[in-house]
Amino acid sequence: MIESSTDLAVPRQPLPFGKDFEVFYDGGCPLCRREIDWLMRRDRLKRIRFTDINAPGFAASSLGLTDVQLLQEIHGRLPDGTIIRGVEVFRQLYGAIGFHWMAACSRLPVIRQALDIGYHLFAKNRLRLTGRCTETGCRRHSPSGPTP
Repeated sequence: MIESSTDLAVPRQPLPFGKDFEVFYDGGCPLCRREIDWLMRRDRLKRIRFTDINAPGFAASSLGLTDVQLLQEIHGRLPDGTIIRGVEVFRQLYGAIGFHWMAACSRLPVIRQALDIGYHLFAKNRLRLTGRCTETGCRRHSPSGPTP
């Protein structure tokens, strides 16, 4: 999903020259980290800017977002500063590493709907699915520390 500039409280911040896309990922999520590591290895032309939202000094507010919003689902930034989220982020990532055919297939109506539903279910349950839940509840790491 693409958010317009009116959805954000701060002005759009374009990407640095030479970057086609920026992804904001949860480095505390083992499955997410595995996917990001795979993408980093394939980003031979260094077109993607990888930003761990758990890194010291990262501030979600600089994007006009909250820590909770960034932890609920994956977000990305297009070269013009437009923030996108969900499956569209993966389409942009795969396109940036040369898998344009995969991104194109994911836009086909039935496949698009299935991916959107599947990702929504994963994002909603990823803490449990990645072993970050105990009998007392689930904990996620945010830039400001662990949250219940």
